[in-house]
Amino acid sequence: MKRLIALFQLVLVSAFASQAVAAPKAELQPQQWQPIQEISIQGDIPELRGMPMQPELPVVNTVVNQGYLETLSPASYWADLLIYSFFGMIALLAAFVVINGKSKLTNGFSGNKIDRWSGMDVFVHWVGGIACLFLIGTGLVIGAGRFLLEPNMGASHWIGVINTSVSLHDMMAFPFILGWAVMVLKWAPKQMPEACDLGWFKAAGGYLNFGSFKGKHPDAGFANAGEKLWFWCFAIFGLVMIGSGLVMMFPSLAETKDGANLALILHLVSAVVLGAFAVVHIFMATIMSEGGMECMVSGKCDENWAKQHHNLWLKQVRKS
Repeated sequence: MKRLIALFQLVLVSAFASQAVAAPKAELQPQQWQPIQEISIQGDIPELRGMPMQPELPVVNTVVNQGYLETLSPASYWADLLIYSFFGMIALLAAFVVINGKSKLTNGFSGNKIDRWSGMDVFVHWVGGIACLFLIGTGLVIGAGRFLLEPNMGASHWIGVINTSVSLHDMMAFPFILGWAVMVLKWAPKQMPEACDLGWFKAAGGYLNFGSFKGKHPDAGFANAGEKLWFWCFAIFGLVMIGSGLVMMFPSLAETKDGANLALILHLVSAVVLGAFAVVHIFMATIMSEGGMECMVSGKCDENWAKQHHNLWLKQVRKS
């Protein structure tokens, strides 16, 4: 029996030995490499995850401009800047009205209406204006909401708020772009500098109700110097905001991480500037200037309003 077991063991050893001799020399084989997957994150450039099928790994430029990163941090700084530029301007103008009072028409309303804006002008203004208000509101939530809103609501509620804000922000971008393009191209010829603009600034537009400024109504053409300042601010920073916003909506437009970071910086700066100026623009049209709001509701203005705020333009209208 012992001899039979020994013989069986010998047969097994011989079999394995013969297979080892017959097998080709073993070579090291690479592991199965994972395919590359493109991961798209909203507001960022696409990220490549995984490994290529080829042995050669892609060369990735990992150098990122530290200046951009330092400018963007901390995020709370930009949140504060957005909040103060918008709500701080509201508080400042409210205090101004309390101290100075409104700018009323010296001779009251005449009842005579003069055509000032066409129906298309009024329509385009409200298309861009309403979109702008949505962009400001949702932009404040996106930029500052996690510091002001998130701590005071549950995680599920915050996720719903931020997702809705991002969707609305992206959706309202397109009517804003349409309104911006038409208004800039159509109105730019009427917003060029004139000799009377410097005098308008010296008299503070005639809006101050005290001291030597009281009762002054400086000359102005179709647009006064303050309106021109707002227009060109809207034109320039609006263009920067549109360009940078498109880069963030479509990350493939940014070839590098630095490009995406620069777009975000430009977008934030433009938002701070346009947010503050938008408050001034709305304030002047609805509260400060008596009779001003009617211009962008009916497209017409009162004759006394035109005489007090745009006398040079009124003279041209009467001549024609």
